[in-house]
Amino acid sequence: MAIEIILPKIGFSMNEGQLAEWMAKDGDLVTEGQPLFALESDKSTNEVESPATGKLRIIAQVGETYEVGTILGTIE
Repeated sequence: MAIEIILPKIGFSMNEGQLAEWMAKDGDLVTEGQPLFALESDKSTNEVESPATGKLRIIAQVGETYEVGTILGTIE
């Protein structure tokens, strides 16, 4: 069963964020806790860790802005 990678809410007033960088490529094997992507919000850039171990499937594109809760990819 695939685990969804969700754009997290970082900060009380955050409603959306820009995907700044994927730190792994589509199809890469990633491990839980590994830095997965960089997320830019109003005031900062944060690294977000992988929620699980498995094969990364990227859905969201770098440079785009997404709402909190958007599925950015999956780990199978």
